[in-house]
Order: sequence, then structure tokens, then C-alpha cells
Amino acid sequence: MTLMQVFSVELGWLPTVGADSWKHYILPSITLGAAVAAVMARFTRASFVEVVQEDFVRTARAKGLNERTVVLKHCLRNALIPVVTMMGLQFGFLLGGSIVVEAVFNWPGLGRLLVDAVTMRDYPVIQTLVLLFSLEFILINLVVDMLYGFINPTIRYK
Repeated sequence: MTLMQVFSVELGWLPTVGADSWKHYILPSITLGAAVAAVMARFTRASFVEVVQEDFVRTARAKGLNERTVVLKHCLRNALIPVVTMMGLQFGFLLGGSIVVEAVFNWPGLGRLLVDAVTMRDYPVIQTLVLLFSLEFILINLVVDMLYGFINPTIRYK
């Protein structure tokens, strides 16, 4: 609501509702992505700082590997495991946030349908949409678990 007040009402730069042009996507994208981006950036930095201090990184540098190889091959691969886990968890936040964003910015979609169904007490639609959102969250977590094997081959499932 604050973004709408500042950028649409006071400054008049961006439209408040609708989905006609690319300008209509800016405020909802910032609304959904800003909090997730901040959490992910902080978590990625913390994970990377922790991995850089490990013994295997010091050993890779002592072997004479260039810094780019050490960072990309050794540090980044090991730092990505907790980051990918957090991404999977943040997806649930995005699902819930998309419901609110669709309602606030008056976009047609499943989130808006859920809000309307709750308002009209349409229980079969509510149950169906909650099941759909739950299945989507479960599938994303399955993909996250499968990504572990690609990031670090020592974690592969057999």
C-alpha cells in the first residue's frame, strides 16, 4: 500500500491496478520480491562467509588454484546447499504473498479467486485452492531436494 501511495498517487509514475503494460508489473514485483531478495542476500552472504573460512578452501588456495576456481568450484557449491534450502522455504512466502498482491493490485488469478471464495464462503473452491497451493509447495520442495544432488554429488540419493 505504501508503494502504491508513493509511486502511483503522489509521484504518478506507475499505475496502481491492472495488467495491461509492463509498467503494471513493477509495483507487484517489487512488493513480492523485495523482502525475499533481502532475506536471500543476507543468507547467501552468511553462508558464503562461513564456507570461505573452512579448511578445504585454504587447502585449495595452498595448492595454487586461482581465486576464481576456488570461489566458484569449492566455495559456491558448498555455500549453495543452505541457500537452496532457504529458497524453497521462501517460495511459501511468495505463494502467500501472491494472494495478497493479487487482491491489493486487483489482478485476476488464483489468489484473487481464493480471496473472493473466502468472502463468499465458497468452501469447495477454498478447499481446492488450498490443496493446489499445498501441492505446489510440496513440488517445489521436491525440486529443492533433487537440486541437492546436482549441487553436491556426494549427497546423491540412491
